[in-house]
Amino acid sequence: METWPAEAETVERHDGPVFMDAELAPNRSLRNPAFVALMVAIALISFTAGMLFITIGAWPVMPFFGLDALLVWIAFRISYRDGKAREWVRVDARDIEVTRRHPTGHLRRFRLPTAWVKLDVINAREHHSQVALRAHGKALILASFLSPDERGEFADALASAISRARNAGHAQEPGGVVH
Repeated sequence: METWPAEAETVERHDGPVFMDAELAPNRSLRNPAFVALMVAIALISFTAGMLFITIGAWPVMPFFGLDALLVWIAFRISYRDGKAREWVRVDARDIEVTRRHPTGHLRRFRLPTAWVKLDVINAREHHSQVALRAHGKALILASFLSPDERGEFADALASAISRARNAGHAQEPGGVVH
């Protein structure tokens, strides 16, 4: 469960080296030309089947074929809209900055201290696995829209980046003072 609060304003970035600067995006396998071809095929099949039912006297069935095609179109439009979501993850010696862009275009920023964060992969071998960053009793879930294999690869890369950032000699002291 995600409990990390979003920041209201942008904080000045750390000047040191960046150990990860990743953009995560959902997969969408059906591109626009294929979508148009699929919708044309569904419309033709629905129309042909509807005409067949009209010829045998079952005319009330015809609107349901059109409704099926409409529902498929709506489902794909929702999927394409959700495909606009993005997450940017930036790791430096001071902070881990996560910026999310929701499908509506709304941005949310999260900032976690690199020295205090713990990377947690929940249910690593399961389809519903999660990559979480935890610090100070709070959690932030990352890469939820990626496939399980992609989440695992991302978790490995993020763990490596966090480790390198901590070992860079610029890590925070327990009081949070940056050297």
